[in-house]
Amino acid sequence: QVQLVESGGGLVQTGDSLRLSCAASGRTFNNFAMGWFRQAPGKEREFVFSITMKENNVYSLDSVKGRFTISRDNAQNTVHLQMNNLKPEDTAVYYCALKMTYGSITKVSDFDFWGQGTQVTVSS
Repeated sequence: QVQLVESGGGLVQTGDSLRLSCAASGRTFNNFAMGWFRQAPGKEREFVFSITMKENNVYSLDSVKGRFTISRDNAQNTVHLQMNNLKPEDTAVYYCALKMTYGSITKVSDFDFWGQGTQVTVSS
């Protein structure tokens, strides 16, 4: 099995930055991609960012382009989400996800394993 552990969430003010990290362990050898999703209260879980582990192809939600970046460390099987210029609408629980095999990486249903989530709260 695969375990994903997120860290780095917290309470910040508008315009602040946070860096989320996700460490994958277990049977993750040659996993295809990792990603970040978020879920605000009363809303569906939505795609934020994803990255392929070999080709470094990146996909992102339009509303976070220019503010968020994703990076990976294949040796540590870790992915980071750098979030700058945070806005109140970014408030959500952020989930890390991992996909084992080749394919689409922009939908909840694309991913095989999920972390427990980390809360990000941006006050106005």
